[in-house]
Amino acid sequence: MEDKKLQPHILCQEGDIAPSVLLPGDPGRVLRMAELLDNVKEISFNREYRVVTGKYRGVLVSICSTGIGGPSAAIAMEELITLGAKVFIRVGSCGASQENIEVGDLVISDSAIREDGTTLEYIPIQFPAVADRQIVNFLEKNAQKMGVRSFVGPTVTIDALYSSETKKTKDLWKNFGALAQDMESSVILTLARIKKVRAGSILLVVDHESEKNIREKIAEYSIQARDKRGELVEHEKKAIQIALETIVDLNS
Repeated sequence: MEDKKLQPHILCQEGDIAPSVLLPGDPGRVLRMAELLDNVKEISFNREYRVVTGKYRGVLVSICSTGIGGPSAAIAMEELITLGAKVFIRVGSCGASQENIEVGDLVISDSAIREDGTTLEYIPIQFPAVADRQIVNFLEKNAQKMGVRSFVGPTVTIDALYSSETKKTKDLWKNFGALAQDMESSVILTLARIKKVRAGSILLVVDHESEKNIREKIAEYSIQARDKRGELVEHEKKAIQIALETIVDLNS
Protein backbone atom coordinates (compact mmCIF):
# COMPACT_ATOMS: atom_id res chain seq x y z
CA MET A 1 0.00 0.00 0.00
CA GLU A 2 2.95 2.32 0.62
CA ASP A 3 3.75 2.48 -3.10
CA LYS A 4 0.47 4.29 -3.76
CA LYS A 5 1.99 7.37 -2.12
CA LEU A 6 4.94 7.38 -4.49
CA GLN A 7 5.14 9.92 -7.29
CA PRO A 8 4.86 7.77 -10.42
CA HIS A 9 8.10 8.70 -12.20
CA ILE A 10 10.60 9.89 -9.62
CA LEU A 11 9.36 7.21 -7.16
CA CYS A 12 9.63 9.52 -4.16
CA GLN A 13 7.13 10.25 -1.44
CA GLU A 14 6.48 12.83 1.25
CA GLY A 15 9.57 13.33 3.43
CA ASP A 16 12.04 12.26 0.73
CA ILE A 17 12.58 15.67 -0.87
CA ALA A 18 14.22 18.79 0.56
CA PRO A 19 12.73 22.25 -0.05
CA SER A 20 15.76 23.03 -2.27
CA VAL A 21 16.55 20.84 -5.29
CA LEU A 22 19.39 20.81 -7.82
CA LEU A 23 18.42 19.59 -11.28
CA PRO A 24 21.17 18.09 -13.44
CA GLY A 25 20.20 16.33 -16.65
CA ASP A 26 22.52 13.35 -16.38
CA PRO A 27 21.78 10.69 -13.72
CA GLY A 28 25.53 10.11 -13.51
CA ARG A 29 26.07 13.74 -12.54
CA VAL A 30 23.83 13.19 -9.52
CA LEU A 31 26.46 10.87 -8.05
CA ARG A 32 29.27 13.36 -8.68
CA MET A 33 27.20 16.10 -7.05
CA ALA A 34 26.36 13.84 -4.13
CA GLU A 35 30.06 13.58 -3.28
CA LEU A 36 29.86 17.17 -2.01
CA LEU A 37 27.01 16.38 0.41
CA ASP A 38 27.00 14.91 3.90
CA ASN A 39 24.67 12.16 5.10
CA VAL A 40 23.62 11.34 1.54
CA LYS A 41 20.82 8.89 0.90
CA GLU A 42 19.85 7.66 -2.54
CA ILE A 43 16.07 7.75 -2.61
CA SER A 44 15.32 6.28 -6.03
CA PHE A 45 16.58 5.63 -9.55
CA ASN A 46 13.83 5.09 -12.10
CA ARG A 47 14.09 5.81 -15.83
CA GLU A 48 16.08 9.06 -16.18
CA TYR A 49 15.33 10.14 -12.62
CA ARG A 50 17.97 9.52 -9.98
CA VAL A 51 17.19 11.22 -6.66
CA VAL A 52 19.41 11.71 -3.61
CA THR A 53 18.99 13.83 -0.49
CA GLY A 54 21.71 15.03 1.88
CA LYS A 55 23.11 18.10 3.57
CA TYR A 56 25.49 20.80 2.40
CA ARG A 57 26.90 22.96 5.18
CA GLY A 58 23.98 21.94 7.32
CA VAL A 59 21.30 22.76 4.72
CA LEU A 60 19.08 19.96 3.44
CA VAL A 61 19.36 19.55 -0.35
CA SER A 62 17.92 17.09 -2.86
CA ILE A 63 19.34 16.34 -6.29
CA CYS A 64 17.15 14.96 -9.08
CA SER A 65 18.25 14.25 -12.63
CA THR A 66 15.80 15.22 -15.36
CA GLY A 67 17.13 13.43 -18.42
CA ILE A 68 17.39 15.27 -21.73
CA GLY A 69 14.80 17.81 -22.82
CA GLY A 70 11.70 19.61 -21.69
CA PRO A 71 9.07 16.88 -21.26
CA SER A 72 11.08 14.84 -18.75
CA ALA A 73 12.21 17.99 -16.92
CA ALA A 74 8.60 19.10 -16.57
CA ILE A 75 7.56 15.73 -15.16
CA ALA A 76 10.33 15.90 -12.57
CA MET A 77 9.40 19.42 -11.51
CA GLU A 78 5.69 18.64 -11.27
CA GLU A 79 6.32 15.67 -9.01
CA LEU A 80 8.96 17.43 -6.90
CA ILE A 81 6.65 20.41 -6.35
CA THR A 82 3.89 18.01 -5.28
CA LEU A 83 6.30 16.76 -2.59
CA GLY A 84 7.02 20.26 -1.32
CA ALA A 85 10.07 21.49 -3.26
CA LYS A 86 10.23 25.29 -3.38
CA VAL A 87 13.61 26.16 -4.93
CA PHE A 88 15.13 24.69 -8.10
CA ILE A 89 18.54 25.28 -9.64
CA ARG A 90 19.39 23.61 -12.92
CA VAL A 91 23.07 22.59 -13.03
CA GLY A 92 23.58 21.58 -16.62
CA SER A 93 25.63 21.97 -19.77
CA CYS A 94 25.23 24.16 -22.84
CA GLY A 95 26.70 25.25 -26.12
CA ALA A 96 27.98 28.82 -26.26
CA SER A 97 26.91 31.24 -28.99
CA GLN A 98 28.89 34.41 -28.36
CA GLU A 99 32.53 34.60 -29.42
CA ASN A 100 33.83 35.81 -26.05
CA ILE A 101 32.48 32.75 -24.21
CA GLU A 102 34.80 29.74 -24.14
CA VAL A 103 34.51 26.04 -23.37
CA GLY A 104 34.84 25.67 -19.60
CA ASP A 105 33.13 28.98 -18.82
CA LEU A 106 29.84 29.12 -16.94
CA VAL A 107 26.63 30.74 -18.15
CA ILE A 108 24.03 31.93 -15.64
CA SER A 109 20.67 32.21 -17.36
CA ASP A 110 18.71 35.23 -16.18
CA SER A 111 16.00 34.37 -18.71
CA ALA A 112 15.40 31.84 -21.45
CA ILE A 113 13.97 32.15 -24.94
CA ARG A 114 11.20 29.58 -25.22
CA GLU A 115 12.02 27.62 -28.37
CA ASP A 116 10.86 24.46 -26.62
CA GLY A 117 7.50 22.79 -27.19
CA THR A 118 6.77 21.71 -23.63
CA THR A 119 5.95 25.10 -22.14
CA LEU A 120 3.40 25.79 -24.87
CA GLU A 121 1.32 23.04 -23.27
CA TYR A 122 1.19 25.20 -20.12
CA ILE A 123 0.98 28.82 -21.21
CA PRO A 124 1.09 30.98 -24.39
CA ILE A 125 4.44 31.92 -25.91
CA GLN A 126 4.12 35.56 -24.79
CA PHE A 127 4.77 34.53 -21.17
CA PRO A 128 8.45 35.13 -20.31
CA ALA A 129 10.76 32.50 -18.88
CA VAL A 130 12.57 34.53 -16.22
CA ALA A 131 14.84 33.27 -13.44
CA ASP A 132 14.35 34.27 -9.82
CA ARG A 133 16.32 37.49 -9.37
CA GLN A 134 17.79 36.55 -5.98
CA ILE A 135 18.98 33.18 -7.27
CA VAL A 136 20.66 34.87 -10.25
CA ASN A 137 22.35 37.40 -7.95
CA PHE A 138 23.64 34.70 -5.60
CA LEU A 139 24.88 32.52 -8.47
CA GLU A 140 26.77 35.47 -9.92
CA LYS A 141 28.17 36.47 -6.53
CA ASN A 142 29.38 32.95 -5.75
CA ALA A 143 30.97 32.56 -9.18
CA GLN A 144 32.87 35.80 -8.64
CA LYS A 145 33.85 34.72 -5.11
CA MET A 146 35.31 31.49 -6.50
CA GLY A 147 37.11 33.33 -9.29
CA VAL A 148 35.23 31.46 -12.02
CA ARG A 149 34.64 33.03 -15.44
CA SER A 150 30.88 33.39 -15.82
CA PHE A 151 28.43 35.27 -18.02
CA VAL A 152 24.91 36.35 -17.07
CA GLY A 153 22.19 36.89 -19.65
CA PRO A 154 19.53 35.24 -21.82
CA THR A 155 19.88 31.72 -23.13
CA VAL A 156 17.72 29.80 -25.60
CA THR A 157 16.14 26.41 -25.01
CA ILE A 158 15.69 24.08 -27.98
CA ASP A 159 14.20 20.61 -28.50
CA ALA A 160 16.03 19.02 -31.44
CA LEU A 161 19.79 19.09 -30.96
CA TYR A 162 20.76 17.90 -34.45
CA SER A 163 18.01 19.53 -36.55
CA SER A 164 18.99 21.91 -39.34
CA GLU A 165 16.10 24.15 -38.26
CA THR A 166 17.62 24.30 -34.78
CA LYS A 167 20.83 25.67 -36.29
CA LYS A 168 18.81 28.50 -37.86
CA THR A 169 17.12 29.16 -34.52
CA LYS A 170 20.45 29.34 -32.69
CA ASP A 171 21.85 31.75 -35.28
CA LEU A 172 18.78 33.97 -35.04
CA TRP A 173 18.93 34.37 -31.26
CA LYS A 174 22.71 34.70 -31.26
CA ASN A 175 22.21 37.94 -33.19
CA PHE A 176 19.89 39.16 -30.44
CA GLY A 177 22.36 38.43 -27.65
CA ALA A 178 21.57 34.89 -26.53
CA LEU A 179 24.64 33.62 -24.71
CA ALA A 180 24.12 29.90 -25.14
CA GLN A 181 21.58 27.15 -25.72
CA ASP A 182 20.44 24.14 -23.75
CA MET A 183 17.39 21.86 -23.73
CA GLU A 184 15.78 22.42 -20.32
CA SER A 185 16.19 25.90 -18.82
CA SER A 186 13.12 27.59 -20.29
CA VAL A 187 10.95 24.72 -19.05
CA ILE A 188 12.32 24.94 -15.52
CA LEU A 189 12.07 28.73 -15.35
CA THR A 190 8.58 28.86 -16.86
CA LEU A 191 7.12 26.13 -14.67
CA ALA A 192 8.62 27.72 -11.59
CA ARG A 193 6.79 30.99 -12.32
CA ILE A 194 3.52 29.23 -13.08
CA LYS A 195 3.73 27.03 -9.98
CA LYS A 196 4.85 29.94 -7.76
CA VAL A 197 8.19 28.44 -6.78
CA ARG A 198 11.71 29.78 -7.46
CA ALA A 199 14.23 28.69 -10.08
CA GLY A 200 17.56 29.50 -11.66
CA SER A 201 20.00 27.88 -14.07
CA ILE A 202 23.79 27.63 -14.21
CA LEU A 203 25.33 25.96 -17.26
CA LEU A 204 28.79 24.65 -18.09
CA VAL A 205 29.90 25.46 -21.63
CA VAL A 206 31.00 22.20 -23.28
CA ASP A 207 30.96 23.27 -26.94
CA HIS A 208 30.79 26.38 -29.10
CA GLU A 209 28.59 27.04 -32.12
CA SER A 210 31.54 28.39 -34.09
CA GLU A 211 33.22 24.97 -34.00
CA LYS A 212 32.61 22.27 -36.56
CA ASN A 213 33.26 19.40 -34.16
CA ILE A 214 30.37 19.95 -31.75
CA ARG A 215 29.58 16.25 -31.49
CA GLU A 216 33.17 15.48 -30.59
CA LYS A 217 33.17 18.19 -27.93
CA ILE A 218 29.99 16.86 -26.33
CA ALA A 219 31.40 13.33 -26.48
CA GLU A 220 34.59 14.55 -24.80
CA TYR A 221 32.56 15.88 -21.87
CA SER A 222 30.58 12.65 -21.66
CA ILE A 223 33.75 10.57 -21.56
CA GLN A 224 35.36 12.78 -18.92
CA ALA A 225 32.17 12.59 -16.85
CA ARG A 226 32.08 8.81 -17.16
CA ASP A 227 35.71 8.54 -16.07
CA LYS A 228 35.31 11.23 -13.36
CA ARG A 229 38.42 13.08 -14.46
CA GLY A 230 39.37 15.84 -16.84
CA GLU A 231 39.29 19.60 -17.16
CA LEU A 232 35.57 19.81 -17.89
CA VAL A 233 34.76 17.69 -14.84
CA GLU A 234 36.72 20.17 -12.71
CA HIS A 235 34.73 23.05 -14.19
CA GLU A 236 31.54 21.08 -13.57
CA LYS A 237 32.48 20.71 -9.90
CA LYS A 238 32.80 24.48 -9.62
CA ALA A 239 29.33 24.95 -11.10
CA ILE A 240 27.95 22.48 -8.56
CA GLN A 241 29.68 24.27 -5.68
CA ILE A 242 28.33 27.63 -6.86
CA ALA A 243 24.80 26.20 -6.94
CA LEU A 244 25.18 24.65 -3.49
CA GLU A 245 26.56 27.87 -2.00
CA THR A 246 23.56 29.64 -3.51
CA ILE A 247 21.23 27.23 -1.70
CA VAL A 248 23.02 28.09 1.55
CA ASP A 249 22.65 31.81 0.84
CA LEU A 250 18.93 31.37 0.20
CA ASN A 251 18.56 29.62 3.55
CA SER A 252 20.58 32.09 5.62
